[in-house]
Amino acid sequence: MNMSKNLRFIVIDDDPLNNTICRLTIKKALGEVDVITFTDPTEGLEFVGNEYENGHERFPAVLFLDINMPVMNGWEFLERFETFSEKAKEYIKLFIVSSSVDSKDVERASVNKNVIRYLPKPVTKEIISALV
Repeated sequence: MNMSKNLRFIVIDDDPLNNTICRLTIKKALGEVDVITFTDPTEGLEFVGNEYENGHERFPAVLFLDINMPVMNGWEFLERFETFSEKAKEYIKLFIVSSSVDSKDVERASVNKNVIRYLPKPVTKEIISALV
């Protein structure tokens, strides 16, 4: 069974170039899969809230979240994400994707129950294949 056909990727990173690279890498690894990118984390959070919190969407999603962003950083995004229902959070597998090599960031991600793993940028085809 090809699970990637019923899987959505949501990429939230303020760098449009990184989002493009991420989209291409995901599609190279998995073929035709739904990839939605946001450079504004508040829009990304709103989308996740509308699609998952309000019960419209039932496809699981892999969410790649950058940490260092203006307007709302990844940690602030996670604080808001925490307020979503457990039902909504069940559908979203959240990964921090960052170029930060700060051990405090890695540690902070590892203790957040909503974060599955901390992934270094750039995400590779091999990493994506291993996630699915």
